[in-house]
Amino acid sequence: MLIELAPLLSAFLLWAAFRPLGWGALAFVALTPLLAAIRRVNTIRSAAGLGFVFGVGFFTPLVFWVKETGYLSLVALVLLLSAYSTLFAVMTFYARRWGRTAWFFVTVGAWAAIELIRVYVPFGGFSWGLLGYPAGEYGWTRGATQLIGTTGWSVVFIAIAAGLTLFVTDRRRPARWVVPPVALVVVLMLFGAIAPPVADGASVSVAIVQGNSPCPDVHCANENELIFQSHLALTKTIRTGQAELVVWPESSAGSSVELATHPDRLTQVAAEARRLDAWFLIGSQRNLDADSFTNLNLVLDADGTIVGEYRKRHPVPFGEYVPLRPLFDWIPALDQVPRDLLPGDENTVFELPGGTLGSVISFEGAFARSTRAMVREGAQLLVVATNKASFGDTPVSDQFIGMTRMRAAELGTGVVHAAITGRSAFIDADGSLQSRTEAFESDVLFGTAVYRSAGLTPYARLGDWLQYLAIGVGSAIAVAAIAQQRRTRVPALEED
Repeated sequence: MLIELAPLLSAFLLWAAFRPLGWGALAFVALTPLLAAIRRVNTIRSAAGLGFVFGVGFFTPLVFWVKETGYLSLVALVLLLSAYSTLFAVMTFYARRWGRTAWFFVTVGAWAAIELIRVYVPFGGFSWGLLGYPAGEYGWTRGATQLIGTTGWSVVFIAIAAGLTLFVTDRRRPARWVVPPVALVVVLMLFGAIAPPVADGASVSVAIVQGNSPCPDVHCANENELIFQSHLALTKTIRTGQAELVVWPESSAGSSVELATHPDRLTQVAAEARRLDAWFLIGSQRNLDADSFTNLNLVLDADGTIVGEYRKRHPVPFGEYVPLRPLFDWIPALDQVPRDLLPGDENTVFELPGGTLGSVISFEGAFARSTRAMVREGAQLLVVATNKASFGDTPVSDQFIGMTRMRAAELGTGVVHAAITGRSAFIDADGSLQSRTEAFESDVLFGTAVYRSAGLTPYARLGDWLQYLAIGVGSAIAVAAIAQQRRTRVPALEED
């Protein structure tokens, strides 16, 4: 009975490490019950069942907000994500026959590999629930994220859990399984405390205009017009000298009021740019043809002239486009996605008076590769423009802010997080939260952002190096163990 409950205990502990609870320290031990149970079962089917139960128990409450788009979407997503945890459990079970040392490294490598796969497959991947994200809850772990990234903390956390699992079963030398990973954590925390990432360039005063939606969760008549007017009205309350950069969130100037194709709307915003002597970043959409559109950030200079645009490169599958559309036409809910978003193909950055500005749009902020690409393109300050109106008063906004805090800490770059219905926030280069709004309120949030001039952090240069190292070591040990097993035809069970 205890074995059957173990994956549910791990699921609860890991869920509690994320928002809305945010008890991030639980990530150090959350997977230990699951791993201990996998080591005790006798069949691969039992191990697969444990992995599947863990996946359903963890991902269902974590992404329950997806139900706002339909329960079919929620069920499909949870089943997909649970398939990954099932595969992990099978790999970990299989590695038991190679001894404790091999099991430890293969388990760590298997988790790293599963996370790598699921942020790419299928349809560009899904990054909610990566094991490393709870590290963002504390400054003493966030500081080292500039070295190892979110995926690096995933490796550390699974190593701690695997070490604890072996600690309670190895009666001869139990300490050897926990001392090395704990020592690594101590070193990382000390580094993060002594040398947290900083943005050390010019500062810029920023106003985030959170205009809210007249009809969150649903679409209503004249929605684009009403949202545009609410953002314009709030912008008119900003006093001259209060902001050098004004940010409107994703879709605040929707397709029916898009500035580049509606000169009258551009004239209204341009007048505000000149009045404030401020640059503007405007989240927008543009119709391309009857079957396609694009999601973009327009940038206007202080004269009100459009100087460029960034087009979203990573659209939301089944939200902004339908992959393999002919295969899914039978699903009524997909009638809500009648057109497909055509992605952009450039990481466009903008030269502002104080430094270089980069931006990503909503879903892209959940992927380290998107923001890292912007910084490697030269961005010294990032804007994450998003719209969470479809998901109501759920934890999704807080979870997403947690992700963008880790993006800031990875890159040592300040982040302006602008959400049309909230929560909007200013995030410092070390991932700390400077200020934020509440959800579903109309507000202008003022803050100071600082450009980074110190160059690239180790993570920005090297990417997910610790994740790849874990995968490489685990794979090499697995290959060597399989080769040895085939030569001897005798499984080496727990001999070390």
